[in-house]
Amino acid sequence: MSENVIFCYSGTGNCLDLAKNIARYLGDTDIIMMRSAPVKTDVTDARRVGFVFPCHAGGAPVGMLESVKQVRLSPDCYTFGVSQSASYTGIGLAELDKIVPLDYWKTVTHQCSCIWLFPHTLMLPRMSAEKAQERSERLAQLIGAEVRAGTRTGKRPVKNPLNAVENKAWPMIVKKKAEAFRVSDKCIGCGQCVRLCPQGNIRLENGRAVIGTDCVQCLGCLQYCPTAAISLGSITDRREHYHNPNISAEELAKTLIHID
Repeated sequence: MSENVIFCYSGTGNCLDLAKNIARYLGDTDIIMMRSAPVKTDVTDARRVGFVFPCHAGGAPVGMLESVKQVRLSPDCYTFGVSQSASYTGIGLAELDKIVPLDYWKTVTHQCSCIWLFPHTLMLPRMSAEKAQERSERLAQLIGAEVRAGTRTGKRPVKNPLNAVENKAWPMIVKKKAEAFRVSDKCIGCGQCVRLCPQGNIRLENGRAVIGTDCVQCLGCLQYCPTAAISLGSITDRREHYHNPNISAEELAKTLIHID
């Protein structure tokens, strides 16, 4: 077991890139992906344990907190959480804090990846994808330094009631949006979306992707599709697609990544 462990959920790469940059500063870090059941939950040997994840409709991604409940850590380890969103914090950190009391927490904004809701250029503060990436890397260094120094935030994450209502409705919204998926003739049957889907919700039939309804809206399939064959309606066809430039689909599909 490495000295540091970061549990990471990432749909289109921003959170994984942030986790990797924090890990590079900490050194000797295992990044355990949480897009499905984590491959390792007993991290009692780790000195520091963190969680890096996006804000989905005001909260943590569907199923992530249930996985966190399975994590076993040492009672004296240092814990931290980082939530990344396009604009607001949501209730994810507050809910995580109930399961794993956090010594340190931080929020970071980056480009929006929910393409059917907003264009990727929407984030606060407003800036280009390139500038947002530079900002993310600077903040990762700051977070890494504070975590390494054992900094304690000193207050609990705030839970906004409006975000709680939004997040409660999310599973129903997800189901409806899943029914709207379409795969065009541009599909080349490469199988990348099949490998990326954390739910095992995509299969190939006759050399073409078929998407089911067991979806959590991570949108990795849509944003990483090499031919832009996956659609959630005309608005997603018109808008520019986006994923983190430093994270490949192959890396996103891994279950564990080690950073020395």
